[in-house]
Amino acid sequence: MNDSIRLEPDKIIKTIDLLEKRVADRFPNSGLNTLCLQFLNTTQKTKQNIEWISSPNITLRVFSYLIILIGLGGLVYSITYIDLKLGKTTLANVVTISEAIFNDIILLGAAIFFLVSLESRLKMKRALKSLNELRVIAHVIDMHQLTKDPNVTDLSESATENSPKRSFTPFQLQRYLDYCSEATALVGKVAALYSQSLPDEKVVRAVNEIEILTTGLSRKIWQKLIILNNSNSHKNK
Repeated sequence: MNDSIRLEPDKIIKTIDLLEKRVADRFPNSGLNTLCLQFLNTTQKTKQNIEWISSPNITLRVFSYLIILIGLGGLVYSITYIDLKLGKTTLANVVTISEAIFNDIILLGAAIFFLVSLESRLKMKRALKSLNELRVIAHVIDMHQLTKDPNVTDLSESATENSPKRSFTPFQLQRYLDYCSEATALVGKVAALYSQSLPDEKVVRAVNEIEILTTGLSRKIWQKLIILNNSNSHKNK
């Protein structure tokens, strides 16, 4: 892939760090601010994961190749030993020996496949675990904006004891929803780093699911923003 069109982890981290500072400026000590800090920490770990995924695991590869060579050597030695001892033998013995060799080849092939694919499976496992963390973050962001009603921006006389606290002004609510929308979009960008570095089918599918999720959540937030803007426009007339 051309370097000019790659997602850069450092730039994404910088964007999330700036978002966290913007949230802290307007909503210090808020749950959204704490979440952005956690999101920033997760993204920094994502950069480390991407570097680990992109780099070959030399130790594991050497170990795997060594085991494969030992297995192949053992198989060749067994076949050579059998050839030397065949001499005069019956057809039944030949069939039995052939079946044993065939079974050994099948088992060795399975072992080779396991060892050769071990590195990619370990990387995929770490990627999927991290993607699940990002999916959770997206849902938590949605929880923060869930009770933010654009039609109610102050304490209502009809509020009950268990009604959500409505303390934001229209401007504050707009900024809060904007920050939630940005954070949700950035979750999808961080997730895309994994499919960029490890284009495995399962990883790509998980990333696509997160992008669909974040797009849907952003759409919900923007619907609230549209209602809020329309409401403000009517009040200003």
